Amino acid sequence: MKRHQTTIIDIARELNISKSTVSRALTGHPNVNPETRKAVLALADRMDYQRNMLALSLVTSRSNTLGIIVPEFLTSFFPQIVIGAQEVASKAGYNVIVSQSNESYETEVANAKVMLANRVDGVMVSVSKESRNFEHFKIFQRKGIPIVFFNRVCDEMQVPKVVVDDYDGAFRAVEHLIGTGKRRIAHLAGPDSLSISRKRLQGYRDALLKHGLPIREELIIPYDLSTEKARIYVKHLLDLPEPPDALFSINDPTAIEAMQVIKARGLGIPQDIAVVGFSNDYASALIEPGLTTVAQPVREMGKTAARLLLDQMDREVSDWKAIIRTLKTELIIRGSG
Repeated sequence: MKRHQTTIIDIARELNISKSTVSRALTGHPNVNPETRKAVLALADRMDYQRNMLALSLVTSRSNTLGIIVPEFLTSFFPQIVIGAQEVASKAGYNVIVSQSNESYETEVANAKVMLANRVDGVMVSVSKESRNFEHFKIFQRKGIPIVFFNRVCDEMQVPKVVVDDYDGAFRAVEHLIGTGKRRIAHLAGPDSLSISRKRLQGYRDALLKHGLPIREELIIPYDLSTEKARIYVKHLLDLPEPPDALFSINDPTAIEAMQVIKARGLGIPQDIAVVGFSNDYASALIEPGLTTVAQPVREMGKTAARLLLDQMDREVSDWKAIIRTLKTELIIRGSG
């Protein structure tokens, strides 16, 4: 037997009021008697009424829903950003749809189509490592749907962006290693397609130059962020005739993977080789020795991106601004370097 789904008509019949009054009460319309609204909401809750958000969006041109697309959920980084964004969205009366691309361009395109199909009022995006074509996000602009990039951004789109000062964070991390006496500092870099990879690499290079140390290209290895490749490249660095005495990693998962390889070789951290990461993932404080890393204000990044998105939604399209918010990082010194 097909289960009956409660409708606005059912609520209106029970309370002996019009369907339009029920609809206005459910959507928070100001021209509804407070007692009537209270009665409607109470009955809707008892009858397990679920609003048809798609039908509502066709009437109001708003779905009261924001979309968030992230590249992965393997670490605590992106979940923390989502938590921050959701906090701001919820207070503003918005629901949130979250999807992850699993670092796949094709999945990211599919995620964007899902957001469009659900008629989101705005979308926050951190791009996958494979993304080099951004036509699937430019569609949002053409349709007048605000979009904000965070962490991994699209440089060619003139829309709001929220980033951290990746260059400065990397510079200070490498300068710290130099200050501890390290001279052959390797860098496991991210893919060149990501702006965070390019900025952190530049910070690494400039720190070496400032202190008169040569840039040894054999110690710089860009890779695809997979843990398998990280292990391979760390072993390669350790097998060099002159192995590095320090390693600055693009992120904490890479640094932690490197530490496992180094310890398996019987080498001391940081005596034989120091290790510094980037992001201050939860696991970085739990491993032994603790990982020295560059902390990012992760939840604040999510909150800032959500506020920028809501601000754009409150403006006319002609008033949208390509604002860039750059948040500061903090070097957290632990036992690894």
